[in-house]
Amino acid sequence: MDRLVLRSHIALLIAMLLWGSSFIALKVAVTELAPMVVVFIRMAIGATAFLVMWPWLRHGINYQAGDWKLLMGMALFEPCLYFMFEAQALQYTSAGQAGMVTSMLPLMVAVTAFFFLGERSSLRQWIGFFIAVSGVIWMTVTGEDSAQAPNAALGNFLEFLAMCMAVGYTLLVKHLISRYSAFVLTALQSFVGTLFFLPLALLSDWPAHISISTLGILLYLGLVVTLGAYGLYNYSMSYVKATTAAGYSNLLPVFSLIFSMLLLGERLVMSQWIAIAIVSIGVGLSQERKPKVSKKMPPAVTG
Repeated sequence: MDRLVLRSHIALLIAMLLWGSSFIALKVAVTELAPMVVVFIRMAIGATAFLVMWPWLRHGINYQAGDWKLLMGMALFEPCLYFMFEAQALQYTSAGQAGMVTSMLPLMVAVTAFFFLGERSSLRQWIGFFIAVSGVIWMTVTGEDSAQAPNAALGNFLEFLAMCMAVGYTLLVKHLISRYSAFVLTALQSFVGTLFFLPLALLSDWPAHISISTLGILLYLGLVVTLGAYGLYNYSMSYVKATTAAGYSNLLPVFSLIFSMLLLGERLVMSQWIAIAIVSIGVGLSQERKPKVSKKMPPAVTG
C-alpha cells in the first residue's frame, strides 16, 4: 500500500476515534448548556484557533470561478445543518444510539458517489458495508433501555437527518480537495459555523456560569475534535475514495459505545461485543485492496 494512502487510513481511524468521543462530550455538554450555545462556542473556539494558524494555511487555496457556491454548500451541510440536527438529537437519544445511526453513512455515500462522482464499489466492498451495518443493527436491538434516551425514536431520526447532511458534505469535500488544502476547508467550516450559530445561540438560554468541566469539554470539542477530526478526515480525502473514507464511519458506533461504557456508565452485553467484532470485520472488507491515488490531487497542507 502506498505510504500516503496508509497515512490516510491511519488519519481516518484517528478521526473516527475523536468523533466517537465527541458524541459523549456533546451529550454531557447539552445537559448544562442549550444545544445551539454548545455548538456556537465549539465553532468559535475552532475559528479562533484557525485565525492564529492562518499564515500557514492561506497558501493552500486554488480558487476557481464559481467555487464559492460549492464552498458555501459544503459549510451549510456541515457544520451548519449537521450540528443543528445532531445537537438536538442528543437531547432525545443516548450517545451510543446516536453513534449507531451513523452506520447508514457509508451506504448512503456509496449510492450518491455512484451517481455524482462516478465511483464504483466492488462486490467485496458492498458485502463489507452490509456486514458492518448488520453488526450495528445487532448492537441496536440488543441494547438495553437507558434513561439517557427519553425519546430514542425522535433522537435517532434527527441523527439520520444529520447523516443526510454528512453525505452532501462528503461529496463536496471530495470535489474541492484537489484545489483546497484539508485545513483550509476545515477553517472555512469553523468561520461559517460561528456566524451561522451566533444568532441561534443569542436566542437560546445562557446559564449564569459555565462549570470548569463543561468548559474543558467545549475546548476539547472546539480544538481537538473540530481541528483534529475534520482536518484528518479532509486530509484523507486527498488520497482515498469518498466511499472508502465513509466506510470508516462504521467504527463510530463501536467507539461511541465503548466511550459511553467507560465515561457514562453504559454497559454492553456479550452479544454487543460480538457485534462490535462483526462491524470491525465489515469495515475491513469495505476498504479497497489497491487504492488508486490521483496524481492530480496534491498533498494537503498540514500546518
